Amino acid sequence: MRKRWLPFVILGALAVCFAAGMAPGAGFTAKAAPPAPGAAVKGIVKFQGTIPKPSHIDMSADPKCAQIHPTGATTEDIVADGNGGLQNVVVYVSDGLGDRKFETPQEAAVIEQKGCMYKPHVVAVRANQELKVVNADPTTHNIHPAPNNNREFNQTQPPGLPLSATFAREEIAIPVKCNIHPWMRSYIAVFKHPYFAVTVKDGSFEIGNLSPGTYTITAWHEKLGMTFQKITIGESETKTIEFVFKAQPGS
Repeated sequence: MRKRWLPFVILGALAVCFAAGMAPGAGFTAKAAPPAPGAAVKGIVKFQGTIPKPSHIDMSADPKCAQIHPTGATTEDIVADGNGGLQNVVVYVSDGLGDRKFETPQEAAVIEQKGCMYKPHVVAVRANQELKVVNADPTTHNIHPAPNNNREFNQTQPPGLPLSATFAREEIAIPVKCNIHPWMRSYIAVFKHPYFAVTVKDGSFEIGNLSPGTYTITAWHEKLGMTFQKITIGESETKTIEFVFKAQPGS
């Protein structure tokens, strides 16, 4: 009797193993192999020549702003470190993605009005991604983007009042000002894809998760203009490049 039931017992055990995602004789849940990491391009953006001295900002028109900066504040249109690493440069893929479509991020980007300055000075977002505008100062501000390819708005923002915006179309980059405090300037770069970065204090950047292919990588700076390079990158390869900007007349 036991021998007659034995084949059914074995078959039942095998069915339980496969239903649980286990191969016969295995002691773990079967998982798909992780995808190969994407390719990446990284590098540095440098300023060549004598770095211009930032201009002093007079905030005396608003005593609340002046109190935040007792030793004064300076402009941020050209910011570089001692090695020439250039901050606030937008680096992005400008060609090579074809007609690929990308989902809009659910997480919001943030630009903050802090110390009567925009932080960060340059922010990059995706088209239709929420941009939260924060007023962290004890005074009223006014945010006024002046786009060429998106909807313009001009919004007063008292302290603590929540405010957000979206931009429907790609545009690199939208100048932003505060009509109350004319020294406040910023830029918003809007992209239809996720392959972009803004250089940090040492001028470095990295753009990851690229598919193998040939791409044009463009670097944009608010005062120094644009430059680009073409690269070909293989699967899981990391390509290192360098951009160099020189002083422009009037910069």
